Amino acid sequence: MKKVIIIGATSGIGRALATHYAQNNWLVGITGRRKALLDELQQAYPANIVRECFDVTGTDNIAHLQFLLQQLGGLDLLIYNSGIGDPADELDITIDLNTTKTNVLGFVEIVNFGYNYFAKQGHGQIAAISSIASIRGNSFAPAYSASKAFVSNYMEGLYIKTKKQQRPIIITDIQPGFVQTAMAKGDGQFWVSPLEKACQQIVQAIARKKRIAYISRRWRLIAGLMKILPISIYKKIA
Repeated sequence: MKKVIIIGATSGIGRALATHYAQNNWLVGITGRRKALLDELQQAYPANIVRECFDVTGTDNIAHLQFLLQQLGGLDLLIYNSGIGDPADELDITIDLNTTKTNVLGFVEIVNFGYNYFAKQGHGQIAAISSIASIRGNSFAPAYSASKAFVSNYMEGLYIKTKKQQRPIIITDIQPGFVQTAMAKGDGQFWVSPLEKACQQIVQAIARKKRIAYISRRWRLIAGLMKILPISIYKKIA
């Protein structure tokens, strides 16, 4: 039985992924801040899901991970899905610090641990939920776009490291556009993917060992456009 840990599985994409893997006979370790939601998911799939309640901005991330690893008896896939980001007209230090703690500090501590675990084990896959927002800065949520840029660049660095070290660790950077979840905030949303469709495409990308996956796939067009759009034009829409 294959084993996966999903960091941030109480709702949205993380919960949908946990449900998918449990239904497909994986042993699934789930984490999140809201214990009641974790318990609810575990009770729905008691033979396939184990849970550990913690906040990635805390100080005991590795201890929680090690506990889950013991419960699972190993690991094949680590998915980092925890992420927050609130748009605001004014620059809010509380939003920016909370976003950075979750999307950057929590991410790097857990993924760093996962990489070294897989390096010692000799195989494994790390998938991180980044965002199309990682490509350029955004005036409404500058910390969010910057934090997702950190995620995508860190994952690229890990990919290069696996090649230099010749280690069979798969690195998959998932970059969704708008998905129908509570995380999709703000005006001007378009090409909003239903949660089920997004989950299916993420699972496929992970199974196919993609380096980068845009969710849904047509967001590749927006990604390409954003990369080349002059700042004189981009600043009017961001």
